Amino acid sequence: MRLDKFLKVSRIIKRRPVAKEVADKGRVKVNGILAKSSTDLKINDEVEIRFGNKFLTVRVLEMKDSTRKEDAVKMYEIISETRIEDNGKT
Repeated sequence: MRLDKFLKVSRIIKRRPVAKEVADKGRVKVNGILAKSSTDLKINDEVEIRFGNKFLTVRVLEMKDSTRKEDAVKMYEIISETRIEDNGKT
């Protein structure tokens, strides 16, 4: 499954165009390598996403085309979620 579609169907990112934009701007890594929106994901891949001041790392557990909310939760497990503190110091 394409990376942008996985991010949308799993509800990590709500809209596919936004998922595509995030990936194509270099904010997503798959298994430690920068990924584009068209990157093909496999089960057990680790996906790291940078959202502003937050890093989210998840492991792909399964891939479904279902858009049901209950199915989305089972598609990945959160490995880590890290916030970068910005104290306004320069």
